[in-house]
Amino acid sequence: MKPLCFIGARGGSQGVPRKNIRQLAGKPLIAYTIESSIKSNLFSHIVVSTEDPEIASIAKKYGAEVPFLRPKSLATNTASMIDVIKHGLKSLDSLGYKFDIIINRDCTVPFIRNQDIANSIKLLQKKKCDAVFCVYKQHLNPYFNMMELNQKGFLKFVKCHKKRPERRQDAPTVYQLNGVFVYFVKKFLKYGTFQPKSIPYVIPPEKGLMIDTEFEFKIAELAIKNKLF
Repeated sequence: MKPLCFIGARGGSQGVPRKNIRQLAGKPLIAYTIESSIKSNLFSHIVVSTEDPEIASIAKKYGAEVPFLRPKSLATNTASMIDVIKHGLKSLDSLGYKFDIIINRDCTVPFIRNQDIANSIKLLQKKKCDAVFCVYKQHLNPYFNMMELNQKGFLKFVKCHKKRPERRQDAPTVYQLNGVFVYFVKKFLKYGTFQPKSIPYVIPPEKGLMIDTEFEFKIAELAIKNKLF
């Protein structure tokens, strides 16, 4: 039984209006994730969850299925992804879809390689774990160069160590969550988005470019035009 690919794409994105269907080098952003998922041949179905008829139409045009529209209450700024996926699982079950692994793909991270998704699925099946998350090693490190304000309004490091690292390389490794979350359906329904036994699959940082701002859109456009992806 092949896994199912689940892509959440609401219409009311805040940072960049209509981000999920904005044109990126000649195609809507969501098209990159849909087309690469189809090309991978990893999935039984590629399903887009949206409340927005225009997003639904574009998703279908590029080959995804939109077997339901999610309620608008699950497309607000405060709606959680766990509730979006649970709604999707319930809807798909009622429509007769059968799968035991779900891959939640973020369409704002369009350049993740299919080989990394395939290896993440294999890792979930091989290891005694609940979930596998694609991540990359983050050079912004809460032990070394990330700060927050204390109660008096002065800067302090986010994470404290017995001895503050003098070099970033000496700080504990931290990971950036990024675009692909691989779950056993039963474990997801039991625990939610963050499982007690989740393990990382490390991807190259450049493949994990997340497009959430105007600046990141420009970076992605330049990368595509210069054939970096």
